[in-house]
Amino acid sequence: MSSRVAVMGSGSWGTAFALVLSDAGQQVSMWARRPEVAAMITDQHRNHDYFPQIELSDSIVAHCDPAEAMDGAEFVVMAVPSQTLRANLETWRLPTSAVVVSLAKGIELGTGLRVSEVIEEVTGIDPHRVAVVTGPNLAREIAERQPSGSVVASTSLGTAERLQAICHTPHFRAYTNTDVVGCELGGATKNVIALAVGMAVGLGLGANATATVITRGLAEISRLGRALGADPYTFSGLAGLGDLVATCSSPLSRNRSFGERLGRGHSVAEITASTRQVAEGVKSCASIQDLAHRAGVEMPIVDAVKTVIDGTMTPPEMITALMSRSAKPERY
Repeated sequence: MSSRVAVMGSGSWGTAFALVLSDAGQQVSMWARRPEVAAMITDQHRNHDYFPQIELSDSIVAHCDPAEAMDGAEFVVMAVPSQTLRANLETWRLPTSAVVVSLAKGIELGTGLRVSEVIEEVTGIDPHRVAVVTGPNLAREIAERQPSGSVVASTSLGTAERLQAICHTPHFRAYTNTDVVGCELGGATKNVIALAVGMAVGLGLGANATATVITRGLAEISRLGRALGADPYTFSGLAGLGDLVATCSSPLSRNRSFGERLGRGHSVAEITASTRQVAEGVKSCASIQDLAHRAGVEMPIVDAVKTVIDGTMTPPEMITALMSRSAKPERY
């Protein structure tokens, strides 16, 4: 039996996940901020802004009215950037008993809240009705129906299993997890590490350098996760290592691509102005750094990326600073 699912957002990941849901036999209603995008998805079965060559199922419809998109939904999927989620939630009225699912990978500026915590705080719903989708989720590959594994997490195993059931397809393999803290921290922090890897690539550095940043980045993610109560095993799975490797290795990654352009000498303002897609790590680096300071956790790569985003250090200076740190045991 199919479920009615609302996907709130028509960007690349929201569109790709709508395709997954449709392939799994669900009734999908999308919300698009611009009326012309909603009409394009419904009438032409295309999202020309992101995937012009990929045909969307005619069972996917889109609306520019949020209430209409969410009408009767059993699951409401949040596919908007983490830093704009609160403002949207404050104006939306969610269906009474719907499971609310986050696709965003970020930490809110100012509050330091994970996305699931923002949802719970603004809506007041029970945490057992909140879930996240994370893992190696490069949107284009998923939209092209290439094989992909992901994690669906909720503090309620039953909720995670319900979400797993509506998005599991021959191409999209979903695994359940109840460690929401670890899953969200892994997804948010790997974006910052990918910025650092991208800068190394943009500077012309080789595989040794990028492998070092990825590996030491995983150590930073794990340290922060342990300090905040996450299950350490989460970071060796799809929501940790899997997501980190995909985001740091693929040119399809927004954060790695953003970092590459920084490494080639472009400014944050120039890169931001030239793309409609959001590189979550650009803003989340500040909130992750704040979380780390409050938890007493040292995260030198996150700190270094933050200095480049702030404009107080260049990418070459960042690499030099990281390589000049005092020698330590690997398990430091």
